[in-house]
Amino acid sequence: MGVVGSATSPVPYSKVISRWFDRQRGLALGLALVGSSMGSAAMPSLAQALISSVGWRSTYVLLGLLAMGITLPVVGLFLTETPQLVGLLPDGEARAATAAKKFEPEPGLSSREARYTATFWVLVSAAFLISASFVGCLINLVPLLTDRGVSAQSAALATSVGMGGALLARAGTGYLLDRFFVAHVAVPFFCGSALGILLLWSGVAGGLAFVAAVLVGLGQGAEFDMLPYAISRYFGLRALGEIYGYTFAAVTLGAAVGPLVMGVSFDATGSYSLALISFAVASVTAAGLMLGLGPYRVWEPTAEPVVAAISEASPMTISLREE
Repeated sequence: MGVVGSATSPVPYSKVISRWFDRQRGLALGLALVGSSMGSAAMPSLAQALISSVGWRSTYVLLGLLAMGITLPVVGLFLTETPQLVGLLPDGEARAATAAKKFEPEPGLSSREARYTATFWVLVSAAFLISASFVGCLINLVPLLTDRGVSAQSAALATSVGMGGALLARAGTGYLLDRFFVAHVAVPFFCGSALGILLLWSGVAGGLAFVAAVLVGLGQGAEFDMLPYAISRYFGLRALGEIYGYTFAAVTLGAAVGPLVMGVSFDATGSYSLALISFAVASVTAAGLMLGLGPYRVWEPTAEPVVAAISEASPMTISLREE
């Protein structure tokens, strides 16, 4: 399920959306991520209701039929990989009627070329740090708060509120990315996440615990929008899927490491404080890494990129012109 389910991650549809949108690519990616977040929020409740009604075995069958009967036909009937296949250019602009309806070479770096740039490793590192911090905090938020005397119901609600913060960030970040440089969007969100973690470290409970959960969620939600957007701007569309796949693997690895760090910290010290301080530092470090990114490259969809030497000192070296 994990292997097949990876196809439902943001990686495949981010490539399609990036092909269809240029001027409002950030907003388009953000809206798509909002849809996936809404599904993630709704499905557990639906599954629980079905389990209560028909049992878990029948529920598994029904959920499988739901995917096969609704999702697959919608994708099969309505998804078009590129606008060129229906005689359009990105953003719905018309193209010559005589143009062939086929996949055309897309400008950009290959995945191998991208991996030799500093920009790629900056994005991978920032993705790992923010993912580890967010998932580590949210997964352990219930035991962290109940240890402070908060009821289990309120602690669970705080976790949901944190996911709500991520949902808001995914919608808002996409709008901002179309208007501001990615690092200028990332820094306030990542530093806000660090502030939320510091609030949790300080021992807050009650209303401030909900504020902390929202702040932590904002950082992670922003990350999901910024990664495919930044990759498309720095590396073009040629290998966006593969490059984003590598970066998303760092997100997944962070999601595995974060809860482990929290558990080890608690077992070793009887407290989550050491892990929380580490996560706050990690979030600020991720913000600092994003500030080191250089200007975007503008990839013309109808032209081949000019290939130049690639070096870590000059990470974005294959381009047509700078914005």
